[in-house]
Amino acid sequence: MTRGVSDLMKEHGLEPIQYLRRHAYGEWGDIEEDDAQANEDALANGGRIFSAYNLVGMPESRLWVITEADRSATTFLLPSEY
Repeated sequence: MTRGVSDLMKEHGLEPIQYLRRHAYGEWGDIEEDDAQANEDALANGGRIFSAYNLVGMPESRLWVITEADRSATTFLLPSEY
């Protein structure tokens, strides 16, 4: 997780595990249908998996969770950190 996400989670009492679980269970959050289908294809054929969760009432309005195509890493980041 990036420093920005870590700071945001601590400041607002959020637990990153809740977002990781959603991502791992295929609940991709607030993404377009094309992106959801790309995630489903990535599960079947390999590829990057992307989830986005809206953060209501936070200084940053979205959280991204990205798993690399080779499944070597999953990263939490804010769009402003991309």
